[in-house]
Amino acid sequence: MHHFDEPVYMISIVAKILDIHPQTLRQYERENLIAPSRSDGRIRLYSQRDIEKIKTILRLTRELGVNLAGVDVVMRLKDKMETMEEELALLRQELSRMRNSSGVPPEKALVTKRSIYEMVIFEDDLLK
Repeated sequence: MHHFDEPVYMISIVAKILDIHPQTLRQYERENLIAPSRSDGRIRLYSQRDIEKIKTILRLTRELGVNLAGVDVVMRLKDKMETMEEELALLRQELSRMRNSSGVPPEKALVTKRSIYEMVIFEDDLLK
């Protein structure tokens, strides 16, 4: 079994798997929707991740009628959302860790403890 990101499939195989013309894959590459790896002989090699991305493109174009410019926008938004979800998960982990720890480091504290002493001097009229 190959790793999900390992480029192993040639363009003809991917075209057969997805039942599309190889020129369609070349078009997607020209539109910067996919970026297959290249062998030393400049042969396009696709990973399973590339195939999943192409399936998403095909779903958007065939089932939803989105043009390639729209697909580009959707894919970029999808990538941004995934990045934000990863960041959010990391922040949640850090928050959970901080809640479970015995104390919060001072540099991470939202509220700092300071002691401000004010001195009030009353004049005593009785002593005069």
